[in-house]
Amino acid sequence: MGQTITEKIFSEHIGREVKAGEIIRCDIDMVIGNDITTPISIKAFEESGAKKLANPDGFALVMDHFIPAKDIASANQAKISREFAYKHDLNLFFDEKDMGIEHALLPEKGLVIPGDVIIGADSHTCTHGALGAFSTGMGSTDLAFAMITGSNWFRVPEAIKVVFTGKPGKHIYGKDLILEIIRLIGVDGALYQTLEFTGDTIQYLDMDDRFSLCNMAIEAGAKNGIIAVDEVTKAFLVDKNLRDEPKYHYSDEDATYVRTIEIDVSKLEPVIAYPHLPSNGKPVSTAVADDLAVDQVFIGSCTNGRLGDLRIAAEILKGKKVSRRTRLIVTPATQKIAQQAQKEGLIDILIEAGAVVSNPTCGACLGGYMGILGDGERCIATTNRNFVGRMGARSSEIYLANSAVAAASAIAGKIVDPR
Repeated sequence: MGQTITEKIFSEHIGREVKAGEIIRCDIDMVIGNDITTPISIKAFEESGAKKLANPDGFALVMDHFIPAKDIASANQAKISREFAYKHDLNLFFDEKDMGIEHALLPEKGLVIPGDVIIGADSHTCTHGALGAFSTGMGSTDLAFAMITGSNWFRVPEAIKVVFTGKPGKHIYGKDLILEIIRLIGVDGALYQTLEFTGDTIQYLDMDDRFSLCNMAIEAGAKNGIIAVDEVTKAFLVDKNLRDEPKYHYSDEDATYVRTIEIDVSKLEPVIAYPHLPSNGKPVSTAVADDLAVDQVFIGSCTNGRLGDLRIAAEILKGKKVSRRTRLIVTPATQKIAQQAQKEGLIDILIEAGAVVSNPTCGACLGGYMGILGDGERCIATTNRNFVGRMGARSSEIYLANSAVAAASAIAGKIVDPR
């Protein structure tokens, strides 16, 4: 029997053919830490007696959650990571001087390579599967083990084949595709499995869409999301100073899948995930009929804070004003994205419309800072989670959507169809 992309990546790394269900120990190409979870890893690393990183050039530490610090506790938390980075003279340490949300920053820096095995102490590490890599989130102690040994243990996941067909209509993006998948299979429908995204629709998705698609694989319980490398992927990598040579893997025709899901994208409306689960998806027409006023609109996060999202929002907001009773917060995912948006005039358009544009941070998405919701407030957000209390008060409500829906809703002061 043939192999899936994920099986081939692991096989190449350990030097023999592997199949789903096997438990293997595998070398890791890139370990990713951040200011929230890495201090726990650092403590475990130091308590083990380890003196140096097994693969210092394969360890990236990104300060992205509470940077600049929001209070004394977060400042002290960040201090632990900074002192470790300076002590070990880390080359891949990204702080306020060169910052960004880790899952946008690493691909931008050429640190994610097709064929890699990547782990991070952040659940949305699965984002990087958009570049044809195996990438998954693990716990902080798992991260410490990889820091010490350069490897970790994995159970090779079974795969679900997702076949998207048809050309997406206006304002249908990768976010809508993944919300539709999660709506169909639920938040545990792909538990510890690969979501392998295929079909003729993929050719119409730019890298921003693909990152969004893989980013939320975890919201269906998946171990990883992955898309095979094609010309769009290669074009994205052309101007990146890649740290290594790419390795392209493609699933065999007779590869084994536990199930196949087919979706005709041409029939999709923008999808809105109602509170309090990403699986509670409904077509935008339902939200329009429900006449849902919004107190806050958030455009950003590792899911939808890329340049394409800012372009979409600016196109809709140009010459318009945000509703008087609605707040619009826009968070570019990296400093480079913010700079390019400034050069294109996007930031001026957003601010003139009434938006607040922040520094790159995960803050609002996880209810940390830069956009906390009060009691009973309703927010439409381009983030990846809408659990109870995710962005603030436990009585607040979060509706997940793409950037076009978010921007149009900011103008209307309620959830609307941008088409």
